[in-house]
Amino acid sequence: MFDLLTLGAPLFFTWQAVLLTAAGIVAGLFIGVLPGLGPLMGIVLMLPVAFHLPPIPAMGMLIAIYVGGSAGGSISAILLRIPGTPLAAATLFDGYPMAQKGRAQDAIGLSITSSAIGGLIGGLVLLFCSPLLAAFALRFGPPEYAAMALLGLLTIAVVSEGSTLKGLIAGGFGLALATMGTDEFTNAYRFTFGNFNLTSGPHIVPVVVGLFALSEVFFQIESGNFLASPNIQKLRVSFRALRLLAAHKVNLVRSALIGTLMGAIPGAGGDVSAFISYAVARRMARPGERYGEGAEGGVVATEAANNGCCGGALIPSLSLGIPGDASTAVLLAALFLLGFFPGPELFRYNADIAGGIFIAYLMGNIVLLVMGIVLVPFFGAVLKVPKAWLLPAVLLLSTMGTYALQNSVFDLWVMLVFGAIGYLLRRASYPLAPIIIGMILGPVLENNFRRSMLISRDGLNIFIERPISATILGLVAIMLVYAVFTILRGHLRHASVVNSE
Repeated sequence: MFDLLTLGAPLFFTWQAVLLTAAGIVAGLFIGVLPGLGPLMGIVLMLPVAFHLPPIPAMGMLIAIYVGGSAGGSISAILLRIPGTPLAAATLFDGYPMAQKGRAQDAIGLSITSSAIGGLIGGLVLLFCSPLLAAFALRFGPPEYAAMALLGLLTIAVVSEGSTLKGLIAGGFGLALATMGTDEFTNAYRFTFGNFNLTSGPHIVPVVVGLFALSEVFFQIESGNFLASPNIQKLRVSFRALRLLAAHKVNLVRSALIGTLMGAIPGAGGDVSAFISYAVARRMARPGERYGEGAEGGVVATEAANNGCCGGALIPSLSLGIPGDASTAVLLAALFLLGFFPGPELFRYNADIAGGIFIAYLMGNIVLLVMGIVLVPFFGAVLKVPKAWLLPAVLLLSTMGTYALQNSVFDLWVMLVFGAIGYLLRRASYPLAPIIIGMILGPVLENNFRRSMLISRDGLNIFIERPISATILGLVAIMLVYAVFTILRGHLRHASVVNSE
């Protein structure tokens, strides 16, 4: 653990990496404040920029956006009763009542400081657990990697928000996209349709930008209210929240650990961890704490959990190459674009990069603790920006970033096509994250499965004869049974409703 930090320190402590990490926190906060955007959108918009940067400055910037965006959503929840991100949905239970009582300043200060300290606790768990998990994964061969990729695909698809069947279909679509391009084993072209631009498959950046950023622009255009501007009370800089937070230290640590644990479970998400932490904090509340009516502990619990979840989500992402949520899926895509492969190989061959990423995450939370409070007066001004100005800026950034990636007009067409696909899928309540995860894990699954078949003497028995792969496939079987049960239960429930009518 300490060797990783020692190796990564020279890469991170440069003016470029430190500056971009601080800038990422600021950008993430403002993106998180704006309802409908959030950390995923920020990472997607800056992904083309990261492609042209050195590895640690690039990952530092993206991870900082992830951290800042996860914290920023609470501000609009407190001031407007509109969560800037799903992560902040539970924060409005007590944050908004605090604002209604004239304590908006305290509520925002508690949310920012709880997020930063919760993120630091999650970072310490990440720093301790990731090398251990990666060291265990060094025992993996092609069968184990194939089994882990399959488990990652099923886990994300099954626990995706909404229908399990739709999550599986979305993951399958991502796997289909991963088959396009040149076969690694035979060099044959697959599903290129005679277009040389597809010989390497669709580039993941225009796909991600289209699915998430462009589809969101379409949704915002459809909803209207382009010139609406809310009335926000005046805010000022205050470090009083640090003193208030001292009275909730047990709640803070407990909630951060809950968030970290939930984040380490692929697909669980920060919104789930926030609600669980809130429920636990409410049950453990001291006499006189009136949760739901402006209790400080409610804000502390939800915000410590959702940023602790960030550190937790990076554990399987960096150690095993299995994204913890949609944002870490795009972070893994960035790591791939920069030429590094998450998992045991990252810790074995690029320990300095892994150490630099850990330091970037920890420093990002420290910057959040300071900048989040200092920038409080500006958050109200950002919330007053009408969509008539915001949407063209998002569209411009998406277009410029995608084109600058390879100076390719074809990438712009890919972005536009997947923007339309993302819009239609969201209208039909299909989750988008499994598509990206399918694109990332699809080649891992296919190539390692084929390698396993080449080295096997007993066909598919190689997956059962090896204890680790057999155990992982046992988990896959449990996930499949759970998926089938969930799908059947949904159909039976729908049939009973129809019959009752």
